[in-house]
Amino acid sequence: KKLMGRVMEVTLHDLTGDYSKMHLKLYFKIIRASTNEAFTKFIGHDTTTDYIRRLTRRKRTKMDAVYKVTTKDGYILRVKPLVITEHRIQTSKQHAIRRIMEEVVKKSSEESTFSEFVKKMLSGEISAKIAKAAKPIYPLKRVEIRKSEVLFEPLVEEKKPSTAEELPEEVLEGTPGEGVVEEGEAQEGERSPVETEA
Repeated sequence: KKLMGRVMEVTLHDLTGDYSKMHLKLYFKIIRASTNEAFTKFIGHDTTTDYIRRLTRRKRTKMDAVYKVTTKDGYILRVKPLVITEHRIQTSKQHAIRRIMEEVVKKSSEESTFSEFVKKMLSGEISAKIAKAAKPIYPLKRVEIRKSEVLFEPLVEEKKPSTAEELPEEVLEGTPGEGVVEEGEAQEGERSPVETEA
């Protein structure tokens, strides 16, 4: 009972063994516990401060945004994408890229279930779509969904808990890696609605 409500933090690297995902922190809340096991639900993710600091250099434009989105199965999340350009760009281009960010993120949530949306965030699929749509305006150096948080989850029928190890396998079904680098570079690597075993 003492474990109930506690939040556990693990990196995506902890779950997958992929060192390129050490900057991604996943949060799980304990919702049920027995003698030798605890069941959790995924409640959000974040990106380490050091990783963001390395991406942000002088003479680059950094664009942060915060959106409240709703998935097609009724989950509400706060999502914070981040875009970085190689060089400083005009304000008009920044506005255009911000519109693209919002359109892509919201459309992705509306077309996806909660589980699908989380996979798209962590796999880099949403980041890749933003980069592709923004390329005619200005090529992007980096795109990250740097943070997310579940604000509301609808009442659903209780499902049989699954193990925590199942999460990364589902996440990695999408585009490998999170974020988008310059053209020609590899992409780098939230939340499953099902309960998971910690």
